[in-house]
Amino acid sequence: MDLTVREYQEGWESEIKSKLESQFSGKVTVTKTETRRVYAQVDRSVSKAVCQYLHDELSFEHCATVIGVDLGEAEQKMQVVYHIDNYTLYKGVVVELTVDVPYDDLHIETVSDIWGGANWHERETWELFGIVFDNHPRLERLLTPDTYEFFPFRKSYKLRGSQ
Repeated sequence: MDLTVREYQEGWESEIKSKLESQFSGKVTVTKTETRRVYAQVDRSVSKAVCQYLHDELSFEHCATVIGVDLGEAEQKMQVVYHIDNYTLYKGVVVELTVDVPYDDLHIETVSDIWGGANWHERETWELFGIVFDNHPRLERLLTPDTYEFFPFRKSYKLRGSQ
């Protein structure tokens, strides 16, 4: 793989879109591109493989964030959103991956073995939303007491004193 640092060139977003959609036909849909940004919806069954491909083949070196989103009872799902940066081959481009995770099976494969920094992001997302990152090396609480039996960022969580 070529690790030469390249300055931004118009059209990289279309190139990344084409590579992702052809490599993961029917499982990845690029929903939008804009300057230095690629937004993709990813099927949960290939989310780990997509991350591995971005890292190994397209040289995306940094997972900046792993975020949980609770879409509420009406949608019956949560989402895991990844922001993945590139500093060499596609310097300055960020790929945002969105993965739907149904309420009745809040599991997704860890990417902490691809990007070590994702470890703490996944732990925080599990702690606050209850999304389980399968095969995570140390999925335990960071911010809240071990005695918590709830996930405070879920929409179903009721604040004390509220009706």
